[in-house]
Amino acid sequence: MSKAVTAILYAPGTNCHEETAAALERAGLRSELALLGDLLKGEIRLEPYQALVIPGGFSYGDHLGAGRIFAILLGARLRDQLTEFLDSGKPVLGICNGFQILAEAGILPYRRLGERAMALLANQSARFEDRRVRLLVSEQECLWTRDLAGQVLEMPSAHGEGRPLFCDSDSGASPRVVLKYSDENGAPTLHYPENPNGAPDAVAGITDETGLVLGLMPHPERASLAVHESQDGLKLFKNLARWLLA
Repeated sequence: MSKAVTAILYAPGTNCHEETAAALERAGLRSELALLGDLLKGEIRLEPYQALVIPGGFSYGDHLGAGRIFAILLGARLRDQLTEFLDSGKPVLGICNGFQILAEAGILPYRRLGERAMALLANQSARFEDRRVRLLVSEQECLWTRDLAGQVLEMPSAHGEGRPLFCDSDSGASPRVVLKYSDENGAPTLHYPENPNGAPDAVAGITDETGLVLGLMPHPERASLAVHESQDGLKLFKNLARWLLA
């Protein structure tokens, strides 16, 4: 078991923290539940942790929009800690609601905390989509998908707001797409239900310019045990373990 400890950030409404901790443990990593309330009160800090995962769920009931309140608190109250954490080159993973939070906070796609450059809109189906999806891994450099380029990963997806909308960047930068919804032949697809939310360009996951921060809508922690019928999600956590232990 690695001595490096990964923080699993928890707020009211988060509900995938236990599965995430189990997946990290299976990858050989230690994790601790870091309560957002304790961070806001100054009882704990992000600094001692070597990685950060924001798991799925419905933080603060998704009031004002999925991940919005959580993201506002991060930017307003924990900006300095988050900036220090990111600048120190520590990995961050946002899963489903965690991805929504990273986007709302401005951490993805361009690492501009407090400047939102993308949104995750309601699914085109206007319903909550809970289904297994295929994800084609791109050539983009990303710690979490290291050595997986060209592979098609299978894992569950469960969300009501996962359709990405990117705002124009003044710098001319483009989002770095790591994962795309794909069809049974492994080709990116815009067709429903293989693309469950109607994502343009089949975007399912993006990374930042460093390749250390990943946000994705599907749930890798729900594809980490043999009983899940796919253990493809465990590959992402094993890549984290390989990086932390290097």
